Parts: sequence; C-alpha cells; structure tokens
Amino acid sequence: MSTLSLRLPDSVHEQIKLLAKKDGISINQFAASAIAEKMAAYLTEEYLKKRAVNGSEQAFLTAMAKVPDVETVNEDKLP
Repeated sequence: MSTLSLRLPDSVHEQIKLLAKKDGISINQFAASAIAEKMAAYLTEEYLKKRAVNGSEQAFLTAMAKVPDVETVNEDKLP
C-alpha cells in the first residue's frame, strides 16, 4: 500500500470529514473510494473507445432487426 500526501482547501477537507462521518467510514476510505470511482470512469471510457473501433453499423442493424417489435411493458416505461 502507498501513502499519498494531499493538499486540500480547508472547506473541502471539512466537507469530506462530514461526509465520511455520515457514511461511517474514515477520510482515507472516502478518498480511496472517490479516486477508485473516478479511475473506473476513465478506464470504462477507454475500454468503450477501443471496442467502438471494432464496431460495425451493419452488424448492429442486423442484431437490432432480430429484436421483436412489441409494446413496452409498464414496468419498463419512463414516468
């Protein structure tokens, strides 16, 4: 495990303390979780861009043509 020294504005530090306490976790756990979430977002974007390069509009349209044309059930409708 690594140690990271981080400088934060006092106002941000106070908010993190309050949120971590409210969530019942340490400031360290809060920061590690927030960093992991941001990292996952970037990595997901990278992954999707790589997959998009191999994508085919025709393959997509062929797959979509196989989906039955039925009415949406109430549970799946947006309010």
